[in-house]
Amino acid sequence: MRQFAFSAIAASLALLMTCTAQAQPQRGDAAAGGAGIYSCVDSRGRTITADRPIADCSDREQRELNPSGTVKRKVDPTLTAREQAEREEKDRLAQQAQLRAQEERRRERALLIRYPTPAAHDRERADALAQIDVVIQAARKRVGELALDRKKVDEELEFYSRDISRAPASLKRELDDIQQSTAVQNRFIADQEDEKRRVNARFDDERVRLSKLWPPQPAAAAGVTPTGTSAKR
Repeated sequence: MRQFAFSAIAASLALLMTCTAQAQPQRGDAAAGGAGIYSCVDSRGRTITADRPIADCSDREQRELNPSGTVKRKVDPTLTAREQAEREEKDRLAQQAQLRAQEERRRERALLIRYPTPAAHDRERADALAQIDVVIQAARKRVGELALDRKKVDEELEFYSRDISRAPASLKRELDDIQQSTAVQNRFIADQEDEKRRVNARFDDERVRLSKLWPPQPAAAAGVTPTGTSAKR
């Protein structure tokens, strides 16, 4: 009987030792993978350390440390609703600025592809202005034709100079049509002159931007002296 009791006690002790040995690594693992260590300096200059985010430092940055004492990460302060809105607005503006910069770089690349050299840009400007000049010349030619028509009508109206009311209605309508057509053509010419100024302004703006993108141009190849004046032979 005593021998049986002794055997039972020995078996219980062996089981207890086995469970204890198995439990120890588990506790070690828990400690290794547990919550980090938080540290901060509060508003009164005290250094506080805790195993969770520190409430007294919610308005300032906190550091989460590794068990070795190195910084694992930084925890930003908790923001008020107003501060959060301001941060979001700041982030939004920064994102817009980044998008604008990306779009500007895209446009610069497109400009450089279209105008790889100053000569290519000059040719494009000259062609654009020449097309407008053709239209202006046609309008001026039409104004000249209308002036001749007006001269003929005026000569016919000379016969009725003493009493213009006696002039035929058809002649008066013709004079009115000529005057209206001449005004239309003159407005059109003025609009085209404005278009020429807009074209020149656009090419001037492009030139400024492209001058920063083009590689340095040899003076001889550009047809100008180093001072910017035309070379003379």
